[in-house]
Amino acid sequence: MGRFVYSMNVSLDLRIEQVPGDNGAGEWLRIDEDLHREANERMRALALMVHGRVVYEAMEQHWPRAHEDASLPEYMREYGQLWTAKPKVLVSRTRRSAAHNTTTIGGDDAIEQLAALRAGTDGTISVGGATLATQLLRARLLDELLLFTHPAILGFGRPLFDDYDLPTDLDLLEQRMFRSGVTMHRYAVQDAKETSSC
Repeated sequence: MGRFVYSMNVSLDLRIEQVPGDNGAGEWLRIDEDLHREANERMRALALMVHGRVVYEAMEQHWPRAHEDASLPEYMREYGQLWTAKPKVLVSRTRRSAAHNTTTIGGDDAIEQLAALRAGTDGTISVGGATLATQLLRARLLDELLLFTHPAILGFGRPLFDDYDLPTDLDLLEQRMFRSGVTMHRYAVQDAKETSSC
C-alpha cells in the first residue's frame, strides 16, 4: 500500500498563499539551496506525485524547461529534471490530458480512483494542492503531512486545508531545522484507513 503525503510550504499561521494565485511564490518563503536540496532528495524517493489542477499548472509553467536553463543553479535544474520525469497524476474536472509523464483522472469518482491508486502503489505518493488534500483527509486516505514552516505570520490568505473542521490527531515522525529558519515537521495522520478498509 502506498502512503499519501501532503507536502506544503506554510507560514506559522498555516497559510499556503498570501494572495490568490501566488501558488507558493510568495515573498514570505525562504527557499534556499539547503531546503531545495532536501526537496530534491524527497522527490527522488517518491513512487508517484498527485497534483490538483492549480498546483500542476503552476509547476508545468516552469519546471519542464528548468533543467535546460543555464542561468539556474544546478540544484534547481535537478529539481526540474526530477519533476518532469517522475510519474504524476493530475486530478481535474476540467482538464483531460497533460504531458511530462502525467496521467489524468477526474469526475465524481476521483476519490475512489485515488483510493485504488493508493492501494496499488508501493511507496510514497506526494499530494499537491489544498483542495485535493482536504478531500483525501475527509475520506481518511491522507497518511502524512510534510510541512515546511517558514518564519512568517501572514494573517490572511489560503489555509493549509479548505473548510476542514474535524479534530484530527497526528503523530510526529520527523523534524529538522534549516539554516534559513525554516522548520520541517513530518506527521502521521492517526485515523488514516488501511488498504483493507478502503
